[in-house]
Amino acid sequence: MSRYLRPAVRLAATASRVQVARPAAPSFFKPASVAAFQKRTYADAPAGTKDYTVRDALNEALAEELEANDKVFVMGEEVAQYNGAYKVTKGLLDRFGDRRVIDTPITEMGFTGLAVGAALSGLHPVCEFMTFNFAMQSIDHIVNSAAKTLYMSGGIQPCNITFRGPNGFAAGVAAQHSQDYSAWYGSVPGLKVVSPWSAEDAKGLLKAAIRDPNPVIVLENELMYGQVFPMSEAAQKDDFVIPFGKAKIERAGSDLTIVTMSRCVGQSIVAAEALKKKYGVEVEVLNLRSIKPLDLDAILKSIKKTHRLMTVESGFPSYGVGAEIVALAVEYGFDFLDAPPQRVTGADVPTPYAQGLEEMAFPTESLIENHAAKLLKLI
Repeated sequence: MSRYLRPAVRLAATASRVQVARPAAPSFFKPASVAAFQKRTYADAPAGTKDYTVRDALNEALAEELEANDKVFVMGEEVAQYNGAYKVTKGLLDRFGDRRVIDTPITEMGFTGLAVGAALSGLHPVCEFMTFNFAMQSIDHIVNSAAKTLYMSGGIQPCNITFRGPNGFAAGVAAQHSQDYSAWYGSVPGLKVVSPWSAEDAKGLLKAAIRDPNPVIVLENELMYGQVFPMSEAAQKDDFVIPFGKAKIERAGSDLTIVTMSRCVGQSIVAAEALKKKYGVEVEVLNLRSIKPLDLDAILKSIKKTHRLMTVESGFPSYGVGAEIVALAVEYGFDFLDAPPQRVTGADVPTPYAQGLEEMAFPTESLIENHAAKLLKLI
């Protein structure tokens, strides 16, 4: 009987655009190995290190920038009285008031246009989308107004605006609420695009985005908001920012380079640890952090060391971020490659609602491990 009731149960638990509480992620989205890794702290924690969730890191970044600059304000659906769909803006209304933290109607086209206009008038809005899937209603404002105005004005008119919210694959929310827009926005001249993984990524990149005079897209992942990471003492300070275009080696290695981003970073690290345990190989995991600008130097430096490349992303395979990285690697680092580069991506299909099919639509730790082992000719 439960087999027949499950779709109705999942539908009741799935958020609508008004009632936004998300269902718990299915078990395949939260393997024990990933949870253990992402919640671990340093074995010998430096003095002052604290554990932060990604949600808390984003909240702290917003609070610090609102405090530091009275031109900054936050707007979006339920960001104020409800404390945010994912509680990223929790407490900000009480602290800064309703002129700085503004609830909007459920009309992305309207409030995005308002935010872009405010940015063109000299303010620094942070525009939250409940999910970047809903930003499709706003694409003209983002691409044709925010991204292009600086160029079209001959460098006279900047547009300091930050677009942020959850992106990429979620759980149990189907085709119109679960897809990765990294390649979409990364292809647009005039936009900077970042995709954090850890708590430090989230805080440092969001603060850099708010301070940047250009429009910046901050692509978070809703399955990461509650994950816990160690935050260094330096990252806890209000002057901490992460420069755009600087990737980070999350795991050093000598046999294979995996270039990845967002939640796939943690999955790739788990796969790398499994490969070491089974085969004794060392895989280097490079966390892009910045989609545009892209840290091509870091990618090439790693390829020169490992001589093999694999990209991992949750986006569609056609014309994706991985495709761009592979093309650049072949163009500028072909002589250093000992094997054809490989891509691990989401499936070329709208995200299925059925749980079993959903599991097959996105990269998993075992899939990453299997493709890496084949590339290294271990199986």
